[in-house]
Amino acid sequence: MNMLIRAVMALTVLVCMAATPLRAAPYAELVMDARTGEVLRSRNADTRLHPASLTKMMTLYVAFEAVRRGEITLDTQVRISSNAASTPYAIGFRAGTRVPLRYLMRAAAVRSSNDAATAMAEAISGSVPAFAARMNRTARALGMNSTTFKNPHGLTQSGHLSTARDMTIMGRRLFYDYPEYYNLFGRRTTNVGIKTVRNTNRRVLDNYRGADGIKTGFTNAAGFNLVASAERGGVRVIATVFGGRSASTRNARIIELFDMGFARAPKHVAERRPAPPAYAGAVSAGPAAPPRSARPIMRPGSDADAVLIATAAPEQPTAEATRDDAPREVVTRASTQGGRVYGITLSRQPTRSAADKLLLRTALQELEALDDALRQVSRVNGGFEPSFIGLSQREAQRACLRLQSRDVDCAVTFGS
Repeated sequence: MNMLIRAVMALTVLVCMAATPLRAAPYAELVMDARTGEVLRSRNADTRLHPASLTKMMTLYVAFEAVRRGEITLDTQVRISSNAASTPYAIGFRAGTRVPLRYLMRAAAVRSSNDAATAMAEAISGSVPAFAARMNRTARALGMNSTTFKNPHGLTQSGHLSTARDMTIMGRRLFYDYPEYYNLFGRRTTNVGIKTVRNTNRRVLDNYRGADGIKTGFTNAAGFNLVASAERGGVRVIATVFGGRSASTRNARIIELFDMGFARAPKHVAERRPAPPAYAGAVSAGPAAPPRSARPIMRPGSDADAVLIATAAPEQPTAEATRDDAPREVVTRASTQGGRVYGITLSRQPTRSAADKLLLRTALQELEALDDALRQVSRVNGGFEPSFIGLSQREAQRACLRLQSRDVDCAVTFGS
């Protein structure tokens, strides 16, 4: 009889536990017009919460900055420390091995790899605490004044907190400050050297027209988080959710917020790009570096041989030099692979901003062929000419044919 009573009591406890929902993480959301930074909707947007793997947006931002500044290259062989390899929820990089930085970037951006994030932090700053300090300096430079980072991966740690507003700012900054890398966040799959991995945000990418990034996050303390971006008809919206109850409900809410954002955002508005932030890297005894590097920047999409070509230190920029119509040429990766002397030129655009956007949209449409190409914007009479260079003849011809089938104007060029 006593055994029966104990069994009934145990069953009663289990039923009660099953009927009691897990304590939900605090909830917050925000929708922003990325073109202007205007907030279209918010709820608890300034409540400091656990960001989880949204943290990796800042980790990658700092890594992009380090490459642009010449502190490290995409081909740097990063040694995986035992600390990095033992980070929970790792992708499987083994301690003692060396991995190109580009693979670590892909692993962190697409698969949210914690070992990759830790390895990047150690390679760039020497230690996780030093890198976290740089993350915080960068956050202040970007106006993320309610955020404190303690680690590069987002695992729950006391005081490691952010807000929906700050993480939306982070997403906007990735798009505007490092457009040459933004395509990473929209890849459905990517090769990280040891395996091919799938994007943790693929459900939204596959189920919402115009969605092209950017980062998911989850811990028990945080709930299901997501910063996502989509563009339709020249309007770009960024939506952020903290504290979703599940991945599916979070994704559904993001889609609702996208719809709300596109409904509320004006069709035509003057774009207000964020100003370049102050450099937040290691303190140098020499003169401060300018906000933008004058070197061509390699994108992390190629396994081909590549080089960084540094130019002489530029003069301090003036108001005249920073105008959109100032003559300059932007090359986003330099290749030394022989025979890749063909390119694709797209339709001339009235502004540099429009040319940059056309390159990004086209690269996403023809990712397989153009992922390894260099992107270039040249000032020509009557506008700005966007082009992809560093292709073989066959690659250029096939890509242009496919683009033309989608009503994208293009022409194959030689010797660009």
